[in-house]
Amino acid sequence: MNELIFMVEDSTEGGYTAHALGESIFTEADNLEQLHGRIRDAVKCHFDEGKGPKVIRLHFVREETIAV
Repeated sequence: MNELIFMVEDSTEGGYTAHALGESIFTEADNLEQLHGRIRDAVKCHFDEGKGPKVIRLHFVREETIAV
């Protein structure tokens, strides 16, 4: 596996949630620095040694509503 993509969204409670596309990996954190570490830890736990991705990409999804 060369890369793994995470969809990152703002959490309704504050902070961020992230889930991997195509894998059952989910994590959450209060800030971006913490999120980076938690994603790395979750990926290490999910894959056997040497079987994980070489690159982890974060795709930030932000929803915004405006009044008309």
